[in-house]
Amino acid sequence: MTSQIALITGARGGIGRALVQRLKARGVRVAAVGRDAASLTDLQADAAIAADVTTPEGAAAALAATREQLGLPTLLAHLVGSTLIAPAHRTKAAQYAEVMRVNADSAFHMLTVWVDALRAEPEAARGASAVFASSVVARIGVANHEAIAAAKGAVEALVRSAAATYAPQGIRINAVAPGMTETPMTAGLLKMEAMRAGAAAQYPLGGVQQADEVAAVVDWLLSNQAARLTGQVIPVDGGFTQIRPLVKA
Repeated sequence: MTSQIALITGARGGIGRALVQRLKARGVRVAAVGRDAASLTDLQADAAIAADVTTPEGAAAALAATREQLGLPTLLAHLVGSTLIAPAHRTKAAQYAEVMRVNADSAFHMLTVWVDALRAEPEAARGASAVFASSVVARIGVANHEAIAAAKGAVEALVRSAAATYAPQGIRINAVAPGMTETPMTAGLLKMEAMRAGAAAQYPLGGVQQADEVAAVVDWLLSNQAARLTGQVIPVDGGFTQIRPLVKA
């Protein structure tokens, strides 16, 4: 039985790294994509590909390199992302454009080249699965997150529409919306004890979640165990967007 092939963008991030290991453990061949291939070498992926997927050309190059080295990826985890903590009135136009480019534009470009390749091979398309990264700030109002909330909201809308478009071909498209997660991107915030304690207190389940806890849900959505799920956004947030923590006097 031929093993599946997965393309992971943003693979050098905390969640991407954890996902590479999970997929490899269940026999999936993995192409890890990042802007700097040298930073991916310690992942032990089957292919390390340098590409900037925030452009149509970069997304196409990432897919082409994966096909050349491993074959057509029927699994896609698009984990490219950035954040910006600032209110709208203090967000410069260039900052807003950058947040949209990294988060929303990259998702659209990567989705486009991937589904285009699958549509040319209908047998491979049936059962194909993609997962995109949103955020809790797109699902509930959090102060000072207007730009990133808009960008991740666009990702969620893209997922729902694309899921409807490509369901007839058997392609599943979902997203995860993590809460505060221990990753290299959040290290600067979480190194401050007051910030860590404050963040942890907001989550009903308490604490700050680990990257592998998010990767586990991505892995499940990509697998056949989630074969009846498409167009969904799964919050991985310790209950943050749905319930309130019990406040003790």
